[in-house]
Amino acid sequence: MTTAQEPQALVTAISASALDIAGAIASVADETTGATAAFIGTVRAEAAVPENVDKPVTKLEYEAHTSLAEDKMREIAASAAQRWKLARVTAIHRTGTCELGEATVVIACSAPHRAEALEACHWIIDEIKQKVPIWKREVYSDGSAWVEGSP
Repeated sequence: MTTAQEPQALVTAISASALDIAGAIASVADETTGATAAFIGTVRAEAAVPENVDKPVTKLEYEAHTSLAEDKMREIAASAAQRWKLARVTAIHRTGTCELGEATVVIACSAPHRAEALEACHWIIDEIKQKVPIWKREVYSDGSAWVEGSP
């Protein structure tokens, strides 16, 4: 049983606010582990939509089915924790408008060894991109486009 002061082993969320990267990494600190790995996705100026590769992105807009997205993210984090014997996992994804350079997703994992922590981070972001109901729209100076897989 954990007390109110102890960090949770799994922290997942959809957030309309700016991400606390340092807080996410600190949330997986565990003195029984030898490795912490993190992935931070940010808004880049290059378009991902193939027909708009010549248009610079000015910002991204994310939408999510929040309750389903949070449930799926928790399921993914729990699967990763079990598969790689992780001590702690944090995965938080933004919604709303995100400016260039702004963090849109943070994943942090602590594990006994670096290979497990790194592999788990890689797997978690791939699973989030494929399975979590979050949609991304690229915004350009002359319009916008949904990224593949979005509505």
